[in-house]
Amino acid sequence: MDGEVSPAGASIKQALYWRQIYTDILAMEEKVLARIRHLMTKQSAASRREVELTNVPVVVAQAERFRQRLGYWDARVEELGGQPPAKPHKP
Repeated sequence: MDGEVSPAGASIKQALYWRQIYTDILAMEEKVLARIRHLMTKQSAASRREVELTNVPVVVAQAERFRQRLGYWDARVEELGGQPPAKPHKP
């Protein structure tokens, strides 16, 4: 992501900043996925199948990528003596 530093060399301030960024982005991606799944319930079987094969995998992959980046930043914050996240991130 633009401006993101390597977790290995980040200060606690940078690590907390990037942890929050990825927490926010992941929450948004999870809401997008939930909304897509909700909308799918109102579609025909053919439409649902197409969305399941095309849209859903893209959003799931993005969420997983953000979850992994968040994991790196969580680990860096803890390495630097910061607090663990308030609640665990969903897999």
